[in-house]
Amino acid sequence: MIRIVLPLIGLALLAYVPMLVSDYGLGLLIGAATYVTLASAWALFSGQTHYISLATVAFYGTGAYTVAVLNEVLPYPAVLAVAALIGAGMSLAVGLSTLRLRGVYFVIFSFGLAELVRQLITWYEVNVTGTLGRYIFLDITTRQIYWQMLALGAVTIALTAWVNRSRLGMALRVIGDDEMVAAHSGINLARVKLLAFVLSAVILTLAGAITSPRYVYVEPSIVFNPTVSFLTVIMALLGGANRLWGPALGAVPLFLVFEFLSANFPDTYPIFLGLLFIGVVFLVPNGLISAAEKLGPARKSDRNEAKA
Repeated sequence: MIRIVLPLIGLALLAYVPMLVSDYGLGLLIGAATYVTLASAWALFSGQTHYISLATVAFYGTGAYTVAVLNEVLPYPAVLAVAALIGAGMSLAVGLSTLRLRGVYFVIFSFGLAELVRQLITWYEVNVTGTLGRYIFLDITTRQIYWQMLALGAVTIALTAWVNRSRLGMALRVIGDDEMVAAHSGINLARVKLLAFVLSAVILTLAGAITSPRYVYVEPSIVFNPTVSFLTVIMALLGGANRLWGPALGAVPLFLVFEFLSANFPDTYPIFLGLLFIGVVFLVPNGLISAAEKLGPARKSDRNEAKA
């Protein structure tokens, strides 16, 4: 009961925070909520299967561009629904053709996917529509964007909790440990991986769609920025991609660090980002939560030895 009540209380408090902060503070809240959602959605698939995907921005940018194209044609809820359907269709096509790849091959393909989508949209805009970039005119306030993203993040974490306790979660963990064992255990590898990948991609697409009104003006170089994919991976790994609250734990502080570095060191912050990525991989490969759990028994053992 406490596991349900406490998160609900926290969610209510977070929903009230925009009433107390400045516009700059609200912008930080939106950014933090967005990356918590992205990192949690990424971990929904990659955290258990250990398939490192760099395609986050492909779906995020697609969601943003869907809103940019349809915001003057359809009602906003319908635009979000279309974005979700596009994300699902796109992930189905990609998943059916690539989830048989493993290791570095999947990483390379997922990174190339984002660049492919960006180039295709750029080509279409320049050669068909005769322009590059679109304006988004929606009567949505920054508070409403924050509340939508907060709700999407809460749904993502709740969905992850449900998946982790279901047969799907068990199947994903077995696949992550050893695909050969999973196959011999009767698990349908293609179906399980595809289902998790589609769920993750739909959330990533919706995150881009919800955030897009903040941009006002959208073009491929803005919404398909590869930094989004790399930051999402680092955040999830920092907190612990295979833990329910791990991505959120890594996303919030790392987003604040990123904001500070990009504002004060605009030309060199990617260097710090690369060093941070290396540090996470070498120092806390299983995330901060796992490191803290290992540190706890070690300290207890030291105290017992000292008493002896």
